[in-house]
Amino acid sequence: MPKLTDTQTIILSRAAARPDNLAMPLPKGLHGTAAQKAVAAMIARGWLEEVEANLRRGEPLWRETGDGHGTTLIATEAGLAAIGIEPVVATTTTNLRKSKLERAFAPEDAAEASADPATPKPVAIRAGTKQAKIIALLQRSEGASISEIVEVTGWAAHSARGMISGALKKKLGLPIISEKVDQRGTVYKIDAA
Repeated sequence: MPKLTDTQTIILSRAAARPDNLAMPLPKGLHGTAAQKAVAAMIARGWLEEVEANLRRGEPLWRETGDGHGTTLIATEAGLAAIGIEPVVATTTTNLRKSKLERAFAPEDAAEASADPATPKPVAIRAGTKQAKIIALLQRSEGASISEIVEVTGWAAHSARGMISGALKKKLGLPIISEKVDQRGTVYKIDAA
């Protein structure tokens, strides 16, 4: 793992927790020349990327480019890997969201959607977390029952159901389906179709 400064770690950790992996706003007190140097070093290492900001969605600006346009900063896969976020989990989430997005558009709109910079990017998931373990269980062909999830996480059943409906379905947008199975109860899985 590369050696990061405290500032770099804070920027990447906050980006990993935000929708679309936005690195903006930068930590309080980091502005001016210090911010420019920190960001330039992170872009040079491939940890951050400067992309066009979606002003309609209210994304914070890194710099203005003129004509009412500007850029913002996002953490790259290399940046997330630098703080220990497993690329496999991030890639799985990306692939699931892309397939869901492709199904949502009609064929004539698909070309426009891929060129649209407003297309949402996935929220990064840190490897080894309970959320990552639950996703791994749900990716299995047999899925996972609440009792299996409770066994792995040590949570109460209502907490496991809340994670599935709140964090995984609503926040991450994963296509989770459920079905009743004899001897197992309700089984949840990520719909790969």
